[in-house]
Amino acid sequence: MSSIPKDWPLREYSKVIRCRPHEWHVQVMGKGPDVLLLHGAGASAHSFHRLVPCLPGYRLIIPDLPGHGFTRAGGMLRQGLDAMADDLATLCADQGWRPLAIIGHSAGAAIALRLIEVLPNPPRAVVGINAALGPFDGFAGWLFPKLARAMSASPFVAAILTRLTSKRKQVEGLLKGTGSYLDADAVTMYQRLVSDPRHMEGTLGMMAQWQLEPLIERFPQIMLPCLLIASDKDKAVPARVSREAAARMQRATYAEIAGYGHLLHEEAPEAVAQLVLPFLRRTSGHMSVV
Repeated sequence: MSSIPKDWPLREYSKVIRCRPHEWHVQVMGKGPDVLLLHGAGASAHSFHRLVPCLPGYRLIIPDLPGHGFTRAGGMLRQGLDAMADDLATLCADQGWRPLAIIGHSAGAAIALRLIEVLPNPPRAVVGINAALGPFDGFAGWLFPKLARAMSASPFVAAILTRLTSKRKQVEGLLKGTGSYLDADAVTMYQRLVSDPRHMEGTLGMMAQWQLEPLIERFPQIMLPCLLIASDKDKAVPARVSREAAARMQRATYAEIAGYGHLLHEEAPEAVAQLVLPFLRRTSGHMSVV
């Protein structure tokens, strides 16, 4: 706990859990049925702190993914989609968590969909927020994974990348490049993350091992109710990705919120909750405590 800044969002709910192969940082808060929240690549559990007050009636469980934030990865080969889903399932079993639903942002939505295939007691619903459920297009689809693998192979790259990207203006530029405009406090949180070489190593490791195509091929087999929420100003994952993914699933619903970028849940948490809460009530049999 000493490594977590005292002013980190929702720090009072933080706990460190040693569950092989990782040392997890998890924030747990609220009362009611369990809902698991999964952040995207390059972020941490903190990205949900503005959405948390908008989701009453549930026990919210928010881990930092392996190598991200304050979760110490137990091995560099455990940061791909399948491995992270398996390790999250192990963590849930170890802690006795039985998520009623999983909410994932960006790459976290892909992990959520993989988790429903490996959890012994699968949830009743999945929510994806600007879900990264499509491969990179064209030349980028060939180059980016190879570039990430090459960069993650060097122990010095994360430190160099940290120095290049951790200046305030660079962080602001990276965030605006997603189509989102965050306030000064939110920018500071991301600046702290990208200033940590271990966090950058975890992000590169996740990108290098990301294999989404097998999951995409199984979309028609997903029978669980899914709500895919997108925003029209998202420059990182265009809204059409969620729209097309929803069309390929048996019980998926697509919803769009206008005027925001990739970090929709940080920019407009109330608008996101207005879609999520009714969906959870419909799919869970009104099992919240409010």
